[in-house]
Amino acid sequence: MQVLSVQSSVAYGHVGNSAAVFPLQRLGHEVWPVITVHFSNHTGYGAWRGPLLAPSDVAEVIAGIDDRGALAGVDAVLSGYQGDPAMGQVILDAVARVKELNPDAVYCCDPVMGDVGRGMFVRPGIPEFFRDTVVPRADVLAPNHFELDFLADRETRTLDQVLEAVDVVRERGPHDVLVTSVLHDDLPADSLDMVAVSDAGAWAVTTPLLPITPNGCGDLTTALYLAHLHTSGSPGTALAATASSVYAVLEATIAAGTREIQLIAAQEAIAAPAGTFEVRRLR
Repeated sequence: MQVLSVQSSVAYGHVGNSAAVFPLQRLGHEVWPVITVHFSNHTGYGAWRGPLLAPSDVAEVIAGIDDRGALAGVDAVLSGYQGDPAMGQVILDAVARVKELNPDAVYCCDPVMGDVGRGMFVRPGIPEFFRDTVVPRADVLAPNHFELDFLADRETRTLDQVLEAVDVVRERGPHDVLVTSVLHDDLPADSLDMVAVSDAGAWAVTTPLLPITPNGCGDLTTALYLAHLHTSGSPGTALAATASSVYAVLEATIAAGTREIQLIAAQEAIAAPAGTFEVRRLR
């Protein structure tokens, strides 16, 4: 698979493309990273240095790839945090161009907007842009539970309600939806679910809730799910592999005592997921 990944980049640590590119490459995929920012570190530290690229500059980089005739070979466009609707439009224009050249290409979007306990952490207008403009164009969507509730305009507390919310979102465009960090009434307090839904059915996997919420984990999860979905063609298989690898990375991060996810230390668990957790079919 050849992936055009349009995301942020940091020199120190792993978020955005700095979290997505290496795992995709470790799984044997070709990645063309296009960066939207180049920061010293992720913004969770409270201070950082480096430039925020103008949407026009990002568009120029993509146009240069197109000049080489390479966009016709793209199998998937991957995006995450979009700090401005203008940047989002650049990504959507790239998706349109890729699909014009290769109608079988997919657009995989992580609609980064907010999370439980933090609420929305993006600029005003971004959540609505995702909901009204981006989601209908996505083929694969990877919101967390909080973001799913916003996109579906409802609060979900049970697993059945989560599935109903996914159905609402899927009716607007995406054929595959992965919901991360799912907390519902039927779960033990020390666990969380990931849920994958497609035309073929719905699956869930339960993992222990670890005492860590590092930046970049969502970027890693989305990239891995895209890779395994492409390779296997099975949401259930992709869910199992993704859960296993992400959990191993988090365990390695805890062992290292660092706030930066340990992609390099856990790379064997990325390349060869152990199948640690059982995936159950919901429908």
